[in-house]
Amino acid sequence: MAVAPLSQEEIEDRLAELPGWSLDGNRLTRSYRLDSHFAATALVVHIARIQDELDHHSDLTLGYRTVSLGVHTHSAGGAVTAKDFGLARRVEDIAPGHGAH
Repeated sequence: MAVAPLSQEEIEDRLAELPGWSLDGNRLTRSYRLDSHFAATALVVHIARIQDELDHHSDLTLGYRTVSLGVHTHSAGGAVTAKDFGLARRVEDIAPGHGAH
């Protein structure tokens, strides 16, 4: 099933509901800081599980005590879609449990 790109207004409206997330070019992005490398690694594993469940994957970067994501929808020509916001919401829901801020 094809996914339609969101308009700039739709993106801005949805971003207002996801503090910390922003639009960088044609990607939704967010970075989290954690208390340890182990906590950051655990968050990456949890995000990877969600991405597999949704069959929608971000660029996911693990740093020493940081995790960064960048996501857009390849099947929509690299545009931002509702799928990207769905993934972002799921990540936001689990990040605090890992101590992310």
